[in-house]
Amino acid sequence: MSWSGNTDLTGVSRLGSKVGVANDARNLFLKQFAGEVLTSFEEKNIAMPLHRTRTISNGKSAQFPSVGTATAAYQKAGETIYGDSVNHSEVTVTVDDLLVSSVFVPKIDEAMNHYDVRSIYSSEMGNALANAADKNIFTTIQQASAATSGGDLAGYWTGGAGSITVADSDATTTAGQEVVNAIIAGLEQFDGADVTGEKYCVLNPATYYALMGTNSNAIDRDFGGNGSIAGGNVPTVGGVKIYMSNHLPAGTTAETPSPIAAADGGSGRADYDPAAAVKGLLFTKDAAATVKLLDLGVESEYQIERQGTLMVAKYAMGHNVLRGKAAISLV
Repeated sequence: MSWSGNTDLTGVSRLGSKVGVANDARNLFLKQFAGEVLTSFEEKNIAMPLHRTRTISNGKSAQFPSVGTATAAYQKAGETIYGDSVNHSEVTVTVDDLLVSSVFVPKIDEAMNHYDVRSIYSSEMGNALANAADKNIFTTIQQASAATSGGDLAGYWTGGAGSITVADSDATTTAGQEVVNAIIAGLEQFDGADVTGEKYCVLNPATYYALMGTNSNAIDRDFGGNGSIAGGNVPTVGGVKIYMSNHLPAGTTAETPSPIAAADGGSGRADYDPAAAVKGLLFTKDAAATVKLLDLGVESEYQIERQGTLMVAKYAMGHNVLRGKAAISLV
């Protein structure tokens, strides 16, 4: 029997097909259930609550207003007070294209399979999108630290805060105290530029675990450290909560997945360029902003013509630099 229409089946996930075994779509099927189901490790997604976010019900963008500082001056006796001006500006954050992760499950495979696969696929698709959001947000925060205008024209926020080098005394391994020194130097720079608000620090795994190395005041209780080698954590340094993520910019040259060009009906935005590698980011919530049009969600539909279920995870959001001086890269 011949069937018309799409004959490209490369995107179909055959539950019984084993990697490395060709021409056998039933290799993994068992006569009866015989063990635990192994899934990919769920990665930690931490970026969303650490910056400014806004949800919109319709439209393509949202504006984040910015108000500068007021000034003060002495009044001469009898002099008329007219009032001084306060700088105002705004940053526009535009929604990107719809980002999706999808899987097609044939009914025949699901009938023969020996464990529930839909919940696993739903979780993995959600993780894929959440990880993409972390990468884009952290790249935007890195761009804030290097921005010449910070995306904001109002007063003392103009200009990026730049970067601080994490010293490498032996030219091979970063020591814990060198990371502590860099974070403290960043806090001093923030205070010197009147950057207020709660500070956050996100480190890549190598730098995070260096804080638990020898001679690190981050865990030395005699110096007020509150970390723990036994617990595997470094809660705070200089009052800053420390996080770890493997989604920090690592020096690659192009965003994955790439945005859709305007000529192809997409948003036409430039890449969230992660070209600069960093060991960590020190920032406040004012460094970057996200606008959400469609929050993370998962849908599924049984397709009669394909005799299977299509599962789709999706979100529509966009990110932009908000205030350059609210971010410092640790390099």
